[in-house]
Amino acid sequence: MRRRLAALLILPALVLTACGGGDDSKKKDDAASSPSASAPPSQAPVPKPVDTASPLPKVTGADGKKATITAPKEKPSDKFVVKTLDKGDGATVKSGELVMANFTGKIWQGNKELGSSYDKGASPQLIPAGAKTVIPAFADAVVGQKIGSRVLVVAPPAAAFGSAGSQQLGVTGTDTLIFVLDIKEVIPKRAQGTQSSIPSDLPQIKADKDAPATISVPKNDPPKELVDKVLIEGKGATVKNGQTVYMQYSGATWKPNEGKPEATLFDSSWKTGSPFATVIGQGQVIEGWDKGLVGKKVGSRVLLVIPPALGYKDQAQGDTIPANSTLVFVVDIVATA
Repeated sequence: MRRRLAALLILPALVLTACGGGDDSKKKDDAASSPSASAPPSQAPVPKPVDTASPLPKVTGADGKKATITAPKEKPSDKFVVKTLDKGDGATVKSGELVMANFTGKIWQGNKELGSSYDKGASPQLIPAGAKTVIPAFADAVVGQKIGSRVLVVAPPAAAFGSAGSQQLGVTGTDTLIFVLDIKEVIPKRAQGTQSSIPSDLPQIKADKDAPATISVPKNDPPKELVDKVLIEGKGATVKNGQTVYMQYSGATWKPNEGKPEATLFDSSWKTGSPFATVIGQGQVIEGWDKGLVGKKVGSRVLLVIPPALGYKDQAQGDTIPANSTLVFVVDIVATA
């Protein structure tokens, strides 16, 4: 549904999900703002990370700002290097945690820029530490690092795009990639707290696991106006117009699922291995998301029931969202940038 959500969305950060987690046609808008780090469906075994190799790129620039990366003229080794340049004093990142990090990237061959989250209009990346759905250059590189660290990553093809490369980025199957990661924080994967009760004429939600939510649509007509009911009140900052918002979501249509004990989801961010990110309030998502999420707090769970006029109107979206559909979303706001 990432393609449909861009009727909904533009992802402003690196797209890390593996090719098996989504199809590239659904990510057309992603390239407008930053590179994709999607892994190929199959590749050579990932080398075990080492902390140095020869030669190594030169990295300059202050922590917390865009790094300047200079690749040596010599050819890279075949080593997967994860080298801590500056050690932070925060907690150690564990496999399975969700890490927010800034990045600067480059292709070794030709010193070609791959973009940076410090660039105008870009945002930090959420990285599921140790996840198999994310390229090792990110997922493996953050495991064991301390929050606040700056880390140099040199990723041969097997730790990045493999032999397939990335046509979207101009990365070939033999290119070695260089990244500098600034590890900011670990964030919850979903909203935490006790969910409030929901009126019987609205969809009932069960979302207490790190998995797609269960949505039960009642056997009555949907509301004609937007519903943006807070089910869990977060304790974080208020979401502002123009911010990048990171969210876990699950979505279903009302009428095709009316009266069923469990709705068939047309999509969920949980299937991709990483939260969904978009700029909110700027027309990059359907109007119901813009209206329903601006003003909510980070850490909140929100039930959105979106009438057709604030969704896809009279335009069907493939086989799963008929024309004039009322949409039901459960959205956990996990972070903003």
